Amino acid sequence: MKKPQKKKIFYSLILLIFTVIIGVLIIDTYVSSSSSDKIYKETNKIPHKRVGLLLGTSKFLSNHQINLYYKYRIEAAAELFKAGKIEFILISGDNGSKNYNEPKLMKEDLMNKGIPEEKIYLDYAGFRTLDSVLRAKKVFGQNSFTIISQEFHNERAVFLAKSFQINAIAFNAKDVSINDGLKTQLREKLARSKMILDLIFNVEPKYLGKKIVIE
Repeated sequence: MKKPQKKKIFYSLILLIFTVIIGVLIIDTYVSSSSSDKIYKETNKIPHKRVGLLLGTSKFLSNHQINLYYKYRIEAAAELFKAGKIEFILISGDNGSKNYNEPKLMKEDLMNKGIPEEKIYLDYAGFRTLDSVLRAKKVFGQNSFTIISQEFHNERAVFLAKSFQINAIAFNAKDVSINDGLKTQLREKLARSKMILDLIFNVEPKYLGKKIVIE
């Protein structure tokens, strides 16, 4: 290959990478700004909703330490319930194998914080945020609920809810320090771009199944 051709390919790749980065950043900013009016940080200011959708995550990190995202989400859900801001908690997480069950562990920890078992419902097929939000509507019959997660995650979840005409608000659990959460924050920017593609191509939840009544 001649030198001018190599240069042309090199500059084309640089331009492509630059374009992708700019596109990811634009989407990231757009998702945040579109969701900001539906997100709450203070318990006394958030409106009452019958159901809180608690988005799952793993309890432990690869080094076997507690996952702070998990810990803070449990605390936020318990806080909302005890303040009377939600009446039921729908836990939506991954139960992709016999040895991995996010909803079950979260339920146990919520009960340890005094949440009655009959007030907790489990969605074992919340493999992605899209699945969790859409299944809350299509399987559990909820078209208005409070999403519970960290702010960066809530922004994406609320954006999804709006896209499916779901009247959702969100409550921010305490966030993790930038040192502990940098990788997660970077992954979130890519997840938002993938979400836009999922919406464009009308991607559906992996599983739906029979309807479950929350009562």
